[in-house]
Amino acid sequence: MTPALSRRRLLCAACALPLTALVGCSKEEGGAALAPAEIQAATTCELDGMMLAEYGGPKAQVHYAGLAAPVFFCDTVEMFSALLRPEQQRTVRAAFVQDMGKADWDQPRGHWFDAKAGFFVVGSRRHGSMGPTIASFAAGADAHTFAERWGGKVLRFAEVRPEMADLRGGAAHDAKM
Repeated sequence: MTPALSRRRLLCAACALPLTALVGCSKEEGGAALAPAEIQAATTCELDGMMLAEYGGPKAQVHYAGLAAPVFFCDTVEMFSALLRPEQQRTVRAAFVQDMGKADWDQPRGHWFDAKAGFFVVGSRRHGSMGPTIASFAAGADAHTFAERWGGKVLRFAEVRPEMADLRGGAAHDAKM
């Protein structure tokens, strides 16, 4: 083997190592099933820094590619606003919301499920941390029962439109601010 050929192979191998690492990361990120994280006492909202544990109503978390930990939202309206904005460019690995058919509305803990599989009640009289909210449910029957009691329309994840995730006036509904 000639010295030039050996150097060429060495350079090719050196260039290939970072690419191999990137491919390995993407397979690990894309192939592994993500699990929702639990809200801790110090968990804050991505948009406004509010402490999630201090507010009622459905919460959300989004796992973005390239981030080790999820970002949390103190309200599902904020999650939909972030995900449905045309300028949203980050790759979403997973989005989880709380099943309000099982979680305590005033102090929701646990009961996370894949947001894309859920049922959402838009336009109810029930408020979340930032006022009017989009209630999340894993089961359609629970969403319909909620809508009968509190009003609103039951939609699937893909049916929620950007204009339904209106963040204007949220602070006006927050008695703790």
